[in-house]
Amino acid sequence: MSTFLLIPGAGGMSWYWHLVAWRLSDAGHEALALELPADDRDAGLSVYADLAVAAAEDHDDLVVAAQSMGAFTAVPVCTRLPARRLVLLNAMVPAPGETAGAWWQNTGSQEARVAAARAGGYPEAFDVQTYFLHDVSPEIAAQSAAHERDEAEIAFEEPCPFTQWPDVPTTVLAGRDDRFFPFAFQRRVARERLAAEAQPLPGGHLNALSEPDAVTRALLAAVGAG
Repeated sequence: MSTFLLIPGAGGMSWYWHLVAWRLSDAGHEALALELPADDRDAGLSVYADLAVAAAEDHDDLVVAAQSMGAFTAVPVCTRLPARRLVLLNAMVPAPGETAGAWWQNTGSQEARVAAARAGGYPEAFDVQTYFLHDVSPEIAAQSAAHERDEAEIAFEEPCPFTQWPDVPTTVLAGRDDRFFPFAFQRRVARERLAAEAQPLPGGHLNALSEPDAVTRALLAAVGAG
């Protein structure tokens, strides 16, 4: 049995992972979906990492999985805990000491998003429905509103607290229909920053909500349990 520490992206809602967590539990594993104090103006990445370490430090056979901005928490956690594997899903892959606020320009994320919108024929201007919820069922999308929180600026301003990439096998998973971080963009960033190939999954940026079966299978396959 593995323990999956599931770290959410901006907004810090553990609910993002709830459909995957159920499936991991049904498969006989332990799933710890982390809730982060995203709207706390005094709680940045170091606080997030401390909370994650506290949640998982007494668990064996640890797999750390993070979505989007959650990678800025997951990578420091893997420098502090003996994780079996790190799995990054539609993730902001950080460089040592990089801020999440600087990541967008450093990687060319905005330009990639706009270029994909022009090619795909959907609006270039960001809105939640177009970029996050386009492939999420109306029922799940309606539920998400009750869990939403704005991310405080401190999390974007604090340097990611690690000095070198942890010696942990890393799997990069990327949604083929992700409009926020288009697949080609994610593939390029994975190659440039990790010399790794992004593995395609169905669904968009929130595919743990839109494609939980596929995300669960990918997590289990990453640790040889699929």
